[in-house]
Amino acid sequence: MLRPAFAFPLPATLLALALALLPATARAQTPPDTGRVVAIGGAVTEILYALGLGERVVAVDTSSTYPPQALKEKPNVGYIRALSPEGVLSVGPSLIIALDGAGPPDAVTVLKAAAIPVETIPEARDPATVIANIRRVAALMGVTERGEEVAGAVERDFATLAALRARITTPRSAAFVLSASGTAPVVGGAHTSADAMFALAGVENAMRAINGYKPAVDEAILGAEPYAILLMQDRNHALTDETVAAMPAFAGSPAATAKRLYRMDGGYLLAFGPRTPQAARDLAALIYPELDLPPMPAHPWTSAR
Repeated sequence: MLRPAFAFPLPATLLALALALLPATARAQTPPDTGRVVAIGGAVTEILYALGLGERVVAVDTSSTYPPQALKEKPNVGYIRALSPEGVLSVGPSLIIALDGAGPPDAVTVLKAAAIPVETIPEARDPATVIANIRRVAALMGVTERGEEVAGAVERDFATLAALRARITTPRSAAFVLSASGTAPVVGGAHTSADAMFALAGVENAMRAINGYKPAVDEAILGAEPYAILLMQDRNHALTDETVAAMPAFAGSPAATAKRLYRMDGGYLLAFGPRTPQAARDLAALIYPELDLPPMPAHPWTSAR
């Protein structure tokens, strides 16, 4: 018996293009099936698990480091800004939820053409957006009541954080080091997640003269004199404290002289998911140890740090 010439799996890109050519009536809008979700972005994954929906997640991206079981148990579809549509479609998703900026754009176009709903949420940099993202994901997943519970708890945590931050009478400055190439550290300037986290923790960003994540050349940081230097403990690029303190950008600074170099988990610090108030409190506790800040309330979604 002859097999039809088309009876073989099409590559995902060709499948998506074929679906895109279907008449609109064949691709009528229906409520999304939330049973098989691909989560792209650490905050998206954290929110889904905080909502108790981990069993519906069928794949995540490399930034989904929390909770730990996400990357351990789910297929990894790659880096958020370098996705392969074939890889994403291979897990058979019924819904894709991604942070704004996921890409590349061509990959997102292919995914949307595959008749699989692709929903995005903004990258949060403030409490209001963190809370709105929780509610948005909960609505997409059809669990608005649970979303209100989690959003309400996180909103109260931000209020508690604000009360703790009010104890700071003399703000101190810090510099966030993302990576380093040679002797020039790449630091977090204005309009970055690091800058936003500093603000939540009541810490001044010593690198605000720089816009974005950029190398700190001497001219850019002249006179910055950070009180502390913050690095990521999980993505430290083999940077030792001694190496960072000896860099021209920081040599002789109060941070280097007093050896105030601190490390925090990168996802915890910068993802801006439901654990953001806890991360900001922990950062403030590092910079202002004399305040003896009490711990933030614990929740099921904060217990696996």
